[in-house]
Amino acid sequence: MTMRVRLAAALITLGLTAAPALAETIEVKMLNRGENGSMVFEPDYVELKPGDSVKFRAGHRSHNATSIDGMVPADYAGFKGQINEEIEVTFDTSGLYGIKCSPHFAMGMVMLIKVGEAELTDALRKAEVPGRARGRFDAIFARIDQTKAAQ
Repeated sequence: MTMRVRLAAALITLGLTAAPALAETIEVKMLNRGENGSMVFEPDYVELKPGDSVKFRAGHRSHNATSIDGMVPADYAGFKGQINEEIEVTFDTSGLYGIKCSPHFAMGMVMLIKVGEAELTDALRKAEVPGRARGRFDAIFARIDQTKAAQ
């Protein structure tokens, strides 16, 4: 092998091993009305790899995205978007994250984010949330259970 070929091979190898994994950004819309009714996040459930982000887009005024206390990993500090604010949140820690729209939480405006290989726990399933939010979370949990059973 010539010196030029060896140098090219070394640079290619270095480039392939040093290249960071590309993180993905998922868009979630905050809507007054969507496919699953009124006051919804669409989609209402996403699966991410650690390091991926969610961009919360205000489809209508008066919405925000905020983590739900008691429905996030133990060491997670949480986040709180302002009303009408489109924010991007990066999720580095594996786990499940309950998300709400603060003004419309009682109306069931919630979603769930799964990061990494997290599993649903009884504590998450039984977290105290308003009645309509409970119904939406239970529907998300049922879809997750159904997908898991089909695998």
